[in-house]
Amino acid sequence: MPLTEDTPKCYAEIGGKRILDWICESLQKAGIRRIAFIGGYQIDRIRADYPGFVFYENRNWEKNNILASLFHAEAEMEGPFLCSYADILYRPSVVRRAMESPHEITVVVDTDWRARYARRLKHPEEDAEKILADGERVLRIERSISPAEAQGEYIGVARFTASGARRLCEHYRRALNEHNGRPYRGAACFQKAYLIHLFQDMIERGVPIHKVDTAGDYMEIDTTEDYQIAQETWR
Repeated sequence: MPLTEDTPKCYAEIGGKRILDWICESLQKAGIRRIAFIGGYQIDRIRADYPGFVFYENRNWEKNNILASLFHAEAEMEGPFLCSYADILYRPSVVRRAMESPHEITVVVDTDWRARYARRLKHPEEDAEKILADGERVLRIERSISPAEAQGEYIGVARFTASGARRLCEHYRRALNEHNGRPYRGAACFQKAYLIHLFQDMIERGVPIHKVDTAGDYMEIDTTEDYQIAQETWR
């Protein structure tokens, strides 16, 4: 607010282009052609403006969160896929690194994240989706990791091979059956969980998750302060 009072967040303009257009440009320059959009708030407006997308509607968007929303597009997970938050900016090179990873599940991590947070007074480091890793292998992906200890921030872009996608779906169904309507890894209930909650659950059950790094070339637009910083610095 107030930018999202009557406009989808991904429509906020940075450098004369919507966040969503920056994302599409990066995906397409990295060779991705089929884009599925999961939406709730003002989805009809987005449908009208982006007729080339495949759409999945999250009708309960006010009562659930990122993980439940993502699985509205489970039909797209029968083969390899890449998923992305829709309130972030990143370069095509970031997508290419994820696509070139040989691993089943790969998350993109910003190693220059603390420099970016220096100006983010309304979004403290403690809120970052931080990671610890041994080489490329992710050991933890949680907000509770100490900023001083963290090796980077998960930017919200992840890539899955076909086998990685199967693993993700299997663990989502298991966790849903075990925790439906009940607290889940710090979330008040499973429907309010974040994607990183499932990632950490999978890691603790022995599923390998790997990372590729980007030193910057990424920004999150979460507050009006972030919006102003992006207007000044993103080109």
